[in-house]
Amino acid sequence: MIGAFTFNTSGRIVFEPGAAGELSRHAAPFLGARVLIVTDPGIVKAGLLEAPMTSLTDARHAVAVFDGVTADPLRSVLTAAVDQGRAFQPTSVVGLGGGSSLDVAKLVALLLGSGEDLDEAWGVGNAKGPRLPLVLVPTTAGTGSEVTPISIITVEDDEKRGVVSPVILPDLAVLDADLTLGLPAHVTAATGIDAMVHAIEGYASKSANNNPVSRTLAVEALKLLGANIRTAVDEPGNRDARGAMLLGSMLAGMAFANSPVAAVHALAYPIGGTFHVPHGLSNALVLPHVLKFNAAVAAGPYSSLAPQVFPALAEIEDPIERTEAFARQLQGLAADLGLETRLREVGIAAGDIPQMAKDAMKQTRLLINNPRDVTEADARMIYEAAL
Repeated sequence: MIGAFTFNTSGRIVFEPGAAGELSRHAAPFLGARVLIVTDPGIVKAGLLEAPMTSLTDARHAVAVFDGVTADPLRSVLTAAVDQGRAFQPTSVVGLGGGSSLDVAKLVALLLGSGEDLDEAWGVGNAKGPRLPLVLVPTTAGTGSEVTPISIITVEDDEKRGVVSPVILPDLAVLDADLTLGLPAHVTAATGIDAMVHAIEGYASKSANNNPVSRTLAVEALKLLGANIRTAVDEPGNRDARGAMLLGSMLAGMAFANSPVAAVHALAYPIGGTFHVPHGLSNALVLPHVLKFNAAVAAGPYSSLAPQVFPALAEIEDPIERTEAFARQLQGLAADLGLETRLREVGIAAGDIPQMAKDAMKQTRLLINNPRDVTEADARMIYEAAL
């Protein structure tokens, strides 16, 4: 029997190489006269802003650019973007960049459109809206933020807090693989593993809204990601591999947007928030150890996913053994792709673990979805295994 569920995603999706250079055409129904672009300095330096900017100005849109987004954006960054927006009075918001830029753009559109208090919007289903029309253009294949109703901001004491609401899903997501060509290998690898985590956690989520649509999307995402991540890392100009990674990331985003992620993300947040390790790498560092911890209760879903990434694992019949092999091979994949695989390699020491475990336990929004209950002692044990 299939239980009741809801499934939300972005209003419209365009998947097309070069689409960013035709942004004004694709986004015409949503833009209005005055467009605020939210992005980061790296996007500007890399020249990725030029094509969409030209498209908008050629179509006679007035454009303002906020390019102050940082990794793991602080609340002060969001406030600065909102202040610039209020001065400019945009009719729409375009987010261009990685997950951080897209997350900030979502909340800029919300706060400018509704005027609501951010402190009342934190959590699940608390954002009321309305928001300004919103278009999101990812430049990495990892977060899937262009199709998720989630925005994560770092607040006091390096704590990450989220706004989760269908209100902040964009009107349009534009997936242009050309924007990801030449992305550095380390970034490609980390964001690719991040997308795989989204699919794995979404598929096995304990959420009451875990549903057949999300699970199907997660499987298809893992097929694309597993088959293309090595090529995307080794051949940064391979448009086919880049497109497959971007599509896989989006499908994984759709999956976890409706069947939410769990302990991998909860334990990754203190790594990113306190030690400023990129989000995708933070997830990669704890992923195999969380899978091993969960294996006692989630070997079924994990073992069904394993051959989608590593076909040879289908030969292992026992679900727990296959899950443990899956965890080992994921860690080996990260190493092969040039990623750090131990916490100590990113500057974390044994003495840091108790506070990290305390901080991870604050992520109740995520931990509630984990297949196995996680105590603070469990979190310490997982971190110790990852050290």
